[in-house]
Amino acid sequence: MNDAAPPSTNDLLTAVLFGPNFRQEHGFWRRLLTTEPFRRPGSGTPDERLALSYHRLRILNNTLDSGARLAADPRALAALHEWLGPVDPALTTVAGIHYNLFLGSLLDHDAGTLRDLSEFLALRRVGTFLCTEVAHGNDAAAIETTATYDRERDGFVLHTPHAGAQKFMPNTSPAGGPKSGVVTARLLVDGADHGVFLFLVPLTDAHRALPGVRVRRLPARMGSPVDHCLTSFDRRFVPRGALLAGEHGRIGDDGRFRSEVPNRRRRFLASIGRVTPGKLSMSACAVGSARVTLAIAVRYAGHRMISGSRPAQRVPVYAHRTHHGPLAGAMATVYAMSLLHRRALDRWESAPAAGRGEAERLVAVAKGWITWQARAVIVECRERCGAQGLMENNGMTELFTGIEGAITAEGDNLAVHAKAAAEMLFSATAPEPPPEGPGDTGDPAFLGRLFAAVEDLWFARARERMAAAPPGDPLGRWNAASSAALRGVEAHAYRQADEAYAEAVASLPEGAARERLTELRRLFALRWIARNSGDLLASGRLTADQVTFLPDAVEDAVAVVAEHTPALVESFALPERLMSDWPIAGPGYADVYDDPEGPWHRGRRAGIRGRAAEFRRPVCGSRRRPLREKVAALGTRGVLLAYWGTTSMLSRWFEKPQVSVDESVRPKA
Repeated sequence: MNDAAPPSTNDLLTAVLFGPNFRQEHGFWRRLLTTEPFRRPGSGTPDERLALSYHRLRILNNTLDSGARLAADPRALAALHEWLGPVDPALTTVAGIHYNLFLGSLLDHDAGTLRDLSEFLALRRVGTFLCTEVAHGNDAAAIETTATYDRERDGFVLHTPHAGAQKFMPNTSPAGGPKSGVVTARLLVDGADHGVFLFLVPLTDAHRALPGVRVRRLPARMGSPVDHCLTSFDRRFVPRGALLAGEHGRIGDDGRFRSEVPNRRRRFLASIGRVTPGKLSMSACAVGSARVTLAIAVRYAGHRMISGSRPAQRVPVYAHRTHHGPLAGAMATVYAMSLLHRRALDRWESAPAAGRGEAERLVAVAKGWITWQARAVIVECRERCGAQGLMENNGMTELFTGIEGAITAEGDNLAVHAKAAAEMLFSATAPEPPPEGPGDTGDPAFLGRLFAAVEDLWFARARERMAAAPPGDPLGRWNAASSAALRGVEAHAYRQADEAYAEAVASLPEGAARERLTELRRLFALRWIARNSGDLLASGRLTADQVTFLPDAVEDAVAVVAEHTPALVESFALPERLMSDWPIAGPGYADVYDDPEGPWHRGRRAGIRGRAAEFRRPVCGSRRRPLREKVAALGTRGVLLAYWGTTSMLSRWFEKPQVSVDESVRPKA
């Protein structure tokens, strides 16, 4: 017989958010960020915080069984970003570059070739990735850094031909120790351009750039400090083995170039294949940051007391619909972000070769949608925390600026969605005719069909606009259709998130967890449908009465979700030790602003036997003093008064009729 207790509601919802293998995939990272080296630092200059991030990177690396195993596991990489991103965005940035873009690229190319990775696995050299150039961002296939094959020396000469070809924003300074980079460069052999390939290039020692490499720090960017630089090459020579070769191209012993991929663009895409796990990592980072911000805001809203409607009444600010309504909506969105991230990760990891392109497109669409939603959630939560949310020690400003980096990293969101829009526009098929008459908005299946209807409507508009544009002008035709097509991509992301919701609800047993998730899905769906109600009404998918009552349905869904939002925060599985690093996440948040020399302390000390007493209110995180210190501070008279007050209170309590657990008591004003 199995006597194990059934999983709680919280456990079931945590499994929904993180997948069925929560402990195996996330347990290590969850424990790591609660250890002392990874606790949030109190202060420090940007350079000190940068040095701390590289120091933490080495501690992290020493805890791993193998850095190569981490680099080869997209789920582990995503989990790293999901948990460490909200704690130390700079660490997450340099770790993601080292393990995914650098080590991952080395491992993915020429798997049969022996390459000594010991320096990188032991972090005696930190790895970085140099792709974007000053004049080439989202059009990285057009980069102009060259790698010319030198037959006499059997190697390549890397060169930066002009200012626009400088590598833009890689972390290539000597900060953090010696560095090597995987560099994208245009391969030239005997004057022929064979496209963009990757080259392994030592960049710096512990103090300065190596000969033939020039590194200059860029101005400070918003967010956590990372040593972003401009990097250029002055005829820097590397041996033939520096080329990360594969089926897409290699230089043979005879000095001739061979490739099984005739198209230069496809060679480039094969070279930068690690960008897709990078997009998954950016989504994970956004999901983790949104969860933490929402948890802080909900907890603060519960213990931030304000004046009530009656004299002397105090209520938590969360009691107001204007406050808990946006947070309830954010909760529905954060669950949708988490579920879509898992869906994209699962599909990409299990996709067969024939379906790889579609899976990669879902990863790209999810990355754009999730990071944009995370920005909206973080901004909303920051506003709900008022001025406290602007203080750096409460963490929200760092997460807000961090999400801006995720929106741009691994492909700017708008460019990524525009590419997906073009692919989906030209591959879209005619939508199925709608069923006779509108359905019931209380039916989740009907709401799901409305998601698909919104997507079909926007792509139909895009096709109509493209067809109406003058022929012979491809750019003009795309411009005519692009706005509607981008709305179609957004609708596609919403539909994918709703389908992920539906699958998660179906996977849960009957009970409270399934009810909570159903409520969240309904709120998520109704908010999106209300936004598109005009189009759905015009197309006959909704009736006028349904559109009229949609605002009331949304309000009812908000009220239901808001009631459970504080409990739903617990499903995020955020360790209490982690939450204590953000002062406003705890009820004693005001303690961090206490002044030991303030007049409130002098008055209390003077009232104790007419003499100054040693009294220090503990700082946040250490709220208890030993009993001996408390007694000494009170003095004999104070102890007697405390004893009399306690016994008096207890005697009155025992005279009162006791209240059963099923009853509620309303305190009188």
